[in-house]
Amino acid sequence: MASQQLQASIIKKFIPARKSTSRKGDNGTVLVVGGSYIYHGAPILSSIAALRCGTDLVYTSVPKINVSATRAISPNLIVIPLVDQKLTRGAVHKLLGVIPRNLDSATIGMGLAVQEKNALLLLVKSLLDRDVRLSLDASALIPDVLPLLSDKNVVVTPHAGEFKRLFGAVPPNSKKERILLVEKNAKDYGITVLLKGSTDVISNGKKTFLYTKKIPAMTVGGTGDVLSGLTAGMLAKNRNALESAAVATFINGLAGKAVQKKFGLHMTPMDLLDEIPNVMKPFDKIV
Repeated sequence: MASQQLQASIIKKFIPARKSTSRKGDNGTVLVVGGSYIYHGAPILSSIAALRCGTDLVYTSVPKINVSATRAISPNLIVIPLVDQKLTRGAVHKLLGVIPRNLDSATIGMGLAVQEKNALLLLVKSLLDRDVRLSLDASALIPDVLPLLSDKNVVVTPHAGEFKRLFGAVPPNSKKERILLVEKNAKDYGITVLLKGSTDVISNGKKTFLYTKKIPAMTVGGTGDVLSGLTAGMLAKNRNALESAAVATFINGLAGKAVQKKFGLHMTPMDLLDEIPNVMKPFDKIV
């Protein structure tokens, strides 16, 4: 299967226009589930990235110990406490009772401490049953989750280590072999795979996009959390998982290039968030 390098002309087609008469909620409602005692920042980065890409409503669910810090960082966040310090079945049941019924998409896993594997599976299955599109990252990337995902508008966003844990194979150094491995797993499991690296490989098993970054400043922790938020934000507006993942990758990269130009090798993921509107503005369409 031929792979295609992502460029602005492709991305433009994947970003839906916004109606000038639209009301709150028409442009996407997103749930972000993540965070732990150590990693309080990851779900915040994802949530603000989802907002920055033009989503109307973002609900951020974090362990109750993180709630005050999360609320304090931004008045833009709607924070829903997870009743336990880690993801448990009880916490999931409670969460499912309070989230809006009209969720469009969710991203799960960034910095998330999972107490019980079955709690994660329950959350994923319950959201998919409600027709919520999913972006899965970090601790949500376990092999047990794969049987639930087939042909369900799901994007997984592993780096090489998470790819090995999820699919049981180490992505090879050869670009050609990497692409083939991503395509095979995407096809076998009926999902969109976004393998992060110096060249991001995005495939649904039928079509493949590449994005060559060459942005060494983006090795800083947290840029993947921004990508997850962008993916969920796009999924809230575009049901096509491959197209949403492609837009997220491209916008994350454009923001990274702009920040590296400004700060050299000294960026933080918060800098990326500030740049997202600037790089997305040329793609804005109002009808």
